[in-house]
Amino acid sequence: MTTIKFGTDGWRARVAEDYTFDNVRRAAQGFAEYLKQHDLADKGCVIGHDRRYVAEDFAAAAAEVLAGNDIRVWLTPGPCPTPIVSYSVVEREAGGAINITASHNPPTDNGFKVRDPFGGAIAPEGLREIEALIPASADMVRRVPIERAESKGLVQRWDPDPAYLSHLGQLVDLPKLRNAGLTILAEPMWGNAGGWYPRLLGGGRNTVAEIHAARNPLFPEMLRPEPIPPNIDVALAETVRRQADVLLINDGDADRMGIGDEHGRFIDQLRVFALLAYYFLEVRGERGPIVKTLSTTQMLNRLGELYGVPIHETGVGFKYIAPKFLETDALIGGEESGGYAFRGNVPERDGLLGNLYFIDLMLETGQTPAQLVETLFEKLGQAYYYDRIDTRFPAEKRPETRARLDAAQPATIAGLPVTRIVTVDGYKFELGDHGWLLIRFSGTEPVLRVYCEVTSERLVPQVLEGGLEIAGLKE
Repeated sequence: MTTIKFGTDGWRARVAEDYTFDNVRRAAQGFAEYLKQHDLADKGCVIGHDRRYVAEDFAAAAAEVLAGNDIRVWLTPGPCPTPIVSYSVVEREAGGAINITASHNPPTDNGFKVRDPFGGAIAPEGLREIEALIPASADMVRRVPIERAESKGLVQRWDPDPAYLSHLGQLVDLPKLRNAGLTILAEPMWGNAGGWYPRLLGGGRNTVAEIHAARNPLFPEMLRPEPIPPNIDVALAETVRRQADVLLINDGDADRMGIGDEHGRFIDQLRVFALLAYYFLEVRGERGPIVKTLSTTQMLNRLGELYGVPIHETGVGFKYIAPKFLETDALIGGEESGGYAFRGNVPERDGLLGNLYFIDLMLETGQTPAQLVETLFEKLGQAYYYDRIDTRFPAEKRPETRARLDAAQPATIAGLPVTRIVTVDGYKFELGDHGWLLIRFSGTEPVLRVYCEVTSERLVPQVLEGGLEIAGLKE
């Protein structure tokens, strides 16, 4: 049988190859055993899913296994944004959650995410426990057919939306946002955010429109539902055509977000993270720690200095961010992929709430998205530029490349002095005040990522090229 390993955020695999009903049931059995060992089984489990191919059937298969272990299940009645699945764990006082989603992966994939009683990602040691509890064979899985489980009351379908909407209303002034008088375009990328922005921001003085809002697991007009170019190029062009004030973007399961400005230009996810931190620190006057992964922006470090708040840096993934977020009662936490968590909410990414906060930032400052970026750079004293290159990378080549990276000790990259090398998660080459370069293997797919952030736009391609050379991908 397939060895199931949890990466940066859950287990992901190609449907019908490794991602099969038997393997989903095995993973669910491992999680059921984990809940029992941690005295969480009596609290029950929330199970949700995205809009990918037969995702609802995979979710039902997981529910059958939990029911077979005498664990009560709240099963979403249809596709459900990941932030709502996470919040429902807290609202139901459940022991955890299973979410059937591959997030931003290609249409060939699906995934299996697990969450703790706080609605957050389970820490690495917990994931290793779950992996060890996954049975070697599907014959060792206990299950009850879904119809019987529902008739016995072990599986209950319920509407999670009202509780989440009520919760949002405590965090943001929805009537104010609905009457902002903005022209808003939403890009849910054929995913779970479809229909949500007309619901959240419509009904007042706004004009709210969507594209790619239906269910289509092939994700036409994009390579994958990842909220970055070129996947959002159609939406950015549509922003200009419709003369929208802002483009609100979410990935396939709606836990990540992205922003397009009024000129149809993408505001990269590092700048969005810094703008959201600025919103809480400057506009709302709040204070608290900021938790960031090592793959995200130095702008947060500068904001920390300016506003006197501590910055905590972790490995990549919310399995690292969520525990630190809870430990420090953080104001905001996030990562390079466009996922951000907020105080007062669950310690998990919420792309719906993040976009609502961005609209409030626009209203409170009276500025457009493009103007906000300029205001941020004025506050920081300089501009910051970011980019990333992803290279498909077979697993068999990893040892050779890892050895090459272990041995790399460059004195300079693109003419910039390397001041420190950090190997907490991948290989990060700090370039003093000029920025950084990071090389790491993806934890969710067979990809090698090379990222950089520097204070000079012309240096971005040079630093990235230097990273490719260090990794042996460019001679």
